[in-house]
Amino acid sequence: MRLYGQSGLQRSRVSRYIPTADSGTGGDAAKETTLRNVPAIDQGLEPTDYLTLDQQLCFALAVASRTIISMYRPLLEPLGLTHPQYLVMVALWQSESLSVSEISQLLQLEPPSVSPVLKRLQSAGLIERQRDTADERTVRLTLTEQGRTLREQAVSVPLAIVERIGMSISDLEDLRVSLHQLINRAQKAVQEQSSVKE
Repeated sequence: MRLYGQSGLQRSRVSRYIPTADSGTGGDAAKETTLRNVPAIDQGLEPTDYLTLDQQLCFALAVASRTIISMYRPLLEPLGLTHPQYLVMVALWQSESLSVSEISQLLQLEPPSVSPVLKRLQSAGLIERQRDTADERTVRLTLTEQGRTLREQAVSVPLAIVERIGMSISDLEDLRVSLHQLINRAQKAVQEQSSVKE
């Protein structure tokens, strides 16, 4: 599985600084060499070479996200969960009790996007809402007994995904770390851009 396309001249040029499945992702050279610190002229790419579909990072990430999430669907259906509901449950299995704002922050979603998911989970009898004893203005979400029991059935989901993808756990862990670095840098860039506009 390659992040970028394999077509002709672009593939041979780009492969010098984009780690691929056959070149490995764990080498020092691959980690140290990035698009940021290699001048475009040294990469042998004309500016127009980047304006192809297989060179768009957003496209590669979007396709990867859709594909991976579709792999979860047949595993989650027997649990009665959609993927967004699964993520909320994972957060609660990890922390037991969370406020709506805390869940929104963990999932990096706006509260209005999270609320419908929480309502469905509550209707399914998996979570319940309680007023925070320290601050009655805050509603906390906790697992019901049914919600706790469901965790036992969900334990096999992550490893099943790993098995279906067919990559080693160490390679997937490296990829996860790289994606989190990408997310952090992208979020920082968005914040900087917003501050400039203000």
